[in-house]
Amino acid sequence: MFTDRRLNQAYRDAQVEDFDENSKYIIFSDTHRGDDSISDEFARNQVLMVAALEYYYQNGYRYIEAGDGDELWEHREFKHIRTAHSDVFTVIKKFYDEGRFTMLYGNHNIYLMHQEYTARNYYYFYNDYTEKMEKLFYGLTPIESVVLKYKKTGQEILVVHGHQGDLFNDQLWFIAMFSLRYFWRFAHLVGFKNPASPSKNQSMRHKIEKQFNKWIAKNRKMLICGHTHRMKFPKKGQLPYFNSGCCIHTKGIMGIEILEGKIMIVQWRIEANKEGILSVVRSVIRGPKPIDEFDIRKKKYVYHKKGR
Repeated sequence: MFTDRRLNQAYRDAQVEDFDENSKYIIFSDTHRGDDSISDEFARNQVLMVAALEYYYQNGYRYIEAGDGDELWEHREFKHIRTAHSDVFTVIKKFYDEGRFTMLYGNHNIYLMHQEYTARNYYYFYNDYTEKMEKLFYGLTPIESVVLKYKKTGQEILVVHGHQGDLFNDQLWFIAMFSLRYFWRFAHLVGFKNPASPSKNQSMRHKIEKQFNKWIAKNRKMLICGHTHRMKFPKKGQLPYFNSGCCIHTKGIMGIEILEGKIMIVQWRIEANKEGILSVVRSVIRGPKPIDEFDIRKKKYVYHKKGR
């Protein structure tokens, strides 16, 4: 019930963007950028992310970061995150300066719901080379949700992080943050799993996904999110629930592309050719499928307890 209410609120408050067959979107979530310390799971994929973002920038995509971009639960100071991943932020800034960047906040960067915090930490940064304060994301206003409206069919796609209604990571986020910052951050390095994290707790992940499917069936809209770190692309006959996966997996980073009126899940990873030369490779691992195939308003979907 609470998930339903929170998603309805996110839908009502969402920024609406119209798109068509000429529109290009890349949606990444759960990068969890850290400070390049041993607990920074994103550090190993920084080169991949830079290569991917450069590709999307050069090819005219709009970048939606669907929550948990920066690991603000573990790290008090954003400035250390920016310094650790300066190459990533350099590319993101190019998107931002051209009006092609939307930042959603998730539970791990929920501080960004407060504009004062955003202004204090994200508007400017200290450039070690010039030894001056310079603009980073000046004027940035992170939001909770965005609705992508397909001009061709009128379909609406709600994009959120996905923590909405997850009790421990939504209403009780401060307790979760405190336990992560002072305990689980170190415990997971020696093999312990955080039971409050849906990415580590299969039962919790399935419970969240079932609630998403209930909302989709009731409201007849597509949903794209992250949070669970589990990639999802619906099979034929399933409800249109999509999950972009995450960007901290050892095998690479995953995201959702919308291109030419189609939707797909892509993976970026480093592969070796026959000569042993390493290169960054983009692969489509689900889709592409026309978005109008997922127009739930035209089909009779029956929701069952297993989410099918």
